[in-house]
Amino acid sequence: MLGDDAELTAAVHAAQDGDEGAFRTVYRAVHPRLLGYVRTLVGDPDAEDVASEAWLQIARDLERFSGDADRFRGWAARIARNRALDHIRMRGRRPAIGGDETELADKAGEADTAGEALESLGTGSTLRLIATLPQDQAEAVVLRVVVGLDAKSAAVVLGKRPGAVRTAAHRGLRRLAEILEAHPPEDRAGEEAAGSAGEGGTGGGAEAGGLDGVPPQRAPHQGAVSSAGVTDSGARTQKDM
Repeated sequence: MLGDDAELTAAVHAAQDGDEGAFRTVYRAVHPRLLGYVRTLVGDPDAEDVASEAWLQIARDLERFSGDADRFRGWAARIARNRALDHIRMRGRRPAIGGDETELADKAGEADTAGEALESLGTGSTLRLIATLPQDQAEAVVLRVVVGLDAKSAAVVLGKRPGAVRTAAHRGLRRLAEILEAHPPEDRAGEEAAGSAGEGGTGGGAEAGGLDGVPPQRAPHQGAVSSAGVTDSGARTQKDM
């Protein structure tokens, strides 16, 4: 993602005015982590397609968005989650949501340890590790640690109370801290490097290619926009994500 939220905010606003280059900047800044979030919901085989559907809606409804970079990330994550849940319903599957929403006492040490360890892992390694968590914990951790939302913004995406999101994230980070203590990042990195060599270096190609498939930015228009979540404007095509 862009290191400077002010740059992302400016790019979003320029994209709303029809700036193709700005929209590409927004896409490149947000897509990798948004795709990671989608993967925690639908798995690898369908993640690219679902993320593509989300970006089509983002491009279509961008003029309706109002806010800064942080709000944009939350808005985009909510759209991606809705598309993922639609996909799950169509497939006749349900996400495995577990646990309750009881508040836990803060244990900052464990959460900080896991967060620091995750920072040292590559994006792919981090997401594979998070994917081992129960779905509610995985979503909370991805939204907080990977996408970078605060508890309030993540709660809006998930339709839960901020306290419930903090609880799920805490539990997930605590579990990740236990896993990382048993298998330190340096050990995991060595194992994965060996695995990648055995696969002939094919891993990561889809992700790299996905960044080249920026959905087309629509030209500004004055047409009426529905107050519902999705506009009824004409469908647009998209390059391969």
